[in-house]
Amino acid sequence: MLRISKLSDYAIVLLCEIAKTQSGEGTTARQLAATTQIALPTVVKLLKMLKEDGVLLSMQGRNGGYRLARRPSETNLAVIIEAVEGPIALTECMSEQLDCQIHSKCNTRPHWVHINAAFRQALSVVTLNDLTTGTMPVPVTWGGVRAAAL
Repeated sequence: MLRISKLSDYAIVLLCEIAKTQSGEGTTARQLAATTQIALPTVVKLLKMLKEDGVLLSMQGRNGGYRLARRPSETNLAVIIEAVEGPIALTECMSEQLDCQIHSKCNTRPHWVHINAAFRQALSVVTLNDLTTGTMPVPVTWGGVRAAAL
């Protein structure tokens, strides 16, 4: 089964919450933990990762807390997932630590390069704005059925 990690999922939840509530003030880790019901240590860990990768800004002081580094319409799922998990690599041969015994004789690797790029592109099309407003940039189908009907 192909799935993003729980940390990436939680990061997306946190960023959507920040995007929905973003005003001139920052959002604190405690506020996010209370609102999302994600454990405070996990929230703190994710906020630190997202700040270090430039997805979030942190501010000290009275109106301190965390804010998005870019507008919600400019923050996409690929950037968020890569901030938490590193580069998107669907197969071992797409990872930076190439650990594959058949690499030199593999006839599928060239195809995985394109598949990996298409997967990353699909994630980069969906923004925090799309998730918080309930709009999707492209209709998604699953087995010929629109995702909204699932």
